[in-house]
Amino acid sequence: MTMQTADHTVTFAPHSENSRLLRDAFGRFATGVTVVTTHSEDGPVGITANSFSSVSTDPPLVLWMPDKGSRRFRYFEQAERYAIHVLSHEQAEICNGFVKNAHAFDQLTYQLCQNNVPLIENCLARFECKRFAAYEGGDHLIVLGEVMQAEMRTGDALTFFSGKLGQIAPK
Repeated sequence: MTMQTADHTVTFAPHSENSRLLRDAFGRFATGVTVVTTHSEDGPVGITANSFSSVSTDPPLVLWMPDKGSRRFRYFEQAERYAIHVLSHEQAEICNGFVKNAHAFDQLTYQLCQNNVPLIENCLARFECKRFAAYEGGDHLIVLGEVMQAEMRTGDALTFFSGKLGQIAPK
């Protein structure tokens, strides 16, 4: 491992004994914050995720990657229908609620779409998806979804950077 103190540069080869360093390096990429929801045998469930990206406009595809080690993975591993909610900076409590509790809907106003997927209101964007494909991705599953319905509104984005929530406001 190489370290420089002037600019705090750390260079390392990732391995199982320094996985925290790799997570910290991944955290240097600022992302938006999403909550992914689906219906389950236990009722509506959600999970906070920052591993979200648009993939294609034709067909309309997005991806996200649930952690196989998550207690909620079983709900999303085979989910055929789900919704991805891009949170606004005003929705940090929603983010934190789903970090702690898969059933954080108790404190929310939500509706069920025609496919019985719970939909959180007032997000910056929402994508109602049908499972398109899934691929192994190490300790995560790479899930591609076909967007069947989308919604968006104006507002400031909730962001995640270096382990902290923040805000990006348009100019």
